[in-house]
Amino acid sequence: MKRLSIRWKITALIFFIVSFSLLLSGTIVVGNFVHTKEEELKQRALLTARTVSELPEIKQNIKGTVKERRMINPIVERLRVIHGAAYISVLDMKKVRLSHPINEMIGKRSYGEDEGPAFAEHTYTTKARGEIGTVIRAFVPVMDNDHHQIGVVIAAYVLPSFMQVLLSLKTEIFVTASLSLLFGGFGAWHLASHIKQQMFQLEPHEIAKLLVERTETFNAMHEGVIAIDTDERITIFNDKAKAMLGVTEDVIGKPIRSVLPDTHLPEILQINRPIYNKELQIRNLAILSNRIPIKVNGKTVGAVAIFQDQTEVKKLAEELTGVKAFVSALRVQTHEYMNKLHTIAGLIQLGHKEKALEYVFQVTAEQEELIRFLSKNIKNESISGLLLSKISRGKELGITVTIDRHSQLHRFPKSLDHHDFVVILGNLIENAFDSFETVNDRPKEVYISIEQTDDILSLSVEDNGCGIEESIQAHMFEEGFSTKKTTGRGIGLYLIKQIVEKGKGHIHVESEKGKGTIFTITFEM
Repeated sequence: MKRLSIRWKITALIFFIVSFSLLLSGTIVVGNFVHTKEEELKQRALLTARTVSELPEIKQNIKGTVKERRMINPIVERLRVIHGAAYISVLDMKKVRLSHPINEMIGKRSYGEDEGPAFAEHTYTTKARGEIGTVIRAFVPVMDNDHHQIGVVIAAYVLPSFMQVLLSLKTEIFVTASLSLLFGGFGAWHLASHIKQQMFQLEPHEIAKLLVERTETFNAMHEGVIAIDTDERITIFNDKAKAMLGVTEDVIGKPIRSVLPDTHLPEILQINRPIYNKELQIRNLAILSNRIPIKVNGKTVGAVAIFQDQTEVKKLAEELTGVKAFVSALRVQTHEYMNKLHTIAGLIQLGHKEKALEYVFQVTAEQEELIRFLSKNIKNESISGLLLSKISRGKELGITVTIDRHSQLHRFPKSLDHHDFVVILGNLIENAFDSFETVNDRPKEVYISIEQTDDILSLSVEDNGCGIEESIQAHMFEEGFSTKKTTGRGIGLYLIKQIVEKGKGHIHVESEKGKGTIFTITFEM
């Protein structure tokens, strides 16, 4: 069986919507017409009833003889015909009818349930359904010249039914419906043709096939692929990207910032140009990313990121996060202990056994105190090991590294972990060591402080080295910027800046040329 074209489907759907809307609006219009007619009939009924109640002949004959009372009906009937009322009935105070279109009803008592208030001098209207249809009735009391009530006039008009209104408007309805359907069908066909053109003349099943093929193609790629639209909602998130970023649920259609808070992909929508081979840290994962704006007919409609795990970048991160520094620290400590052993051996050979023993106790006490302090106040083995290795490294370089004994670290800020803090402390301390390359006229000292409260975590690394010139301070956090000629430099402070931004922290630098530098980094807990 041949598939029905999408153009015909859309045309039929729009035609149905137009027809349904026309029917619905027509029903509302007719309903409003009936309501307006009802209000109009209420006013007409009240006017007719008041007119009859004010006639002097009516007032006189109600209290007159039987003959005079019989004269009421002809007068009222003439007025009924003139005003087009269904009926006008005059009742005396005993509810006896003195006028009615049906002669057999004259002289008989009325038992209407809605007549009571009218005999207490009230004027009002009611709506009731009877044998002749829905009737609007107006009740007006008849007052004599002494303002005493002597009767009641009831004027009734038949409210046209819904079908009667439709029949009365059949010409207008036919013309309106014909024109609406004609132009609606014409517009529906052209709109369907436009939609078909926008869909590249493809049918829904063809589009579905392309979508499945595209999805499977992206999932088969070795690289991670993420794409967003101009509203920063995810349109592509392949399996490789999920595996690399630890995402398990379906994220298509979600805002990318809710899935990856530290994403840099929305930046492409703002700058509207590609960024190639960019090293990024996303959820503690080092990746190499190419981010490109998606353009259709020259207009940016989204952005796509293609990225992959980079072993070399990981090696560089390990270099900067102190993995190699720990290995170097072992070498430093070995060298340091060899020097201590040589000192002890020399003292013993010289016969200074007590001094040798005193030296052993002194070295042991210093090391135990430092280890005890780090174990008690720094609740992370990686940070403690880094600080211990930097103290040893400083001794080898002739630099005194002092840790504020009030320092403490119990937990990390949100979105950061011990790897980030190893990067920060490791690079700041190494930069402090580098600042002493041209300093030979004073003791070399590095002071480290870590302060933590329930609300704030502050890191401070202070040195009395060569200081940083103001012209350099403006660019020192840029990627690749370095005052050293050695290749591979200029990334430490750049990584620190990225981590601080990820943790929503602040960096404060105080430096004076020739006197030293203080780096202070603060995070809110």
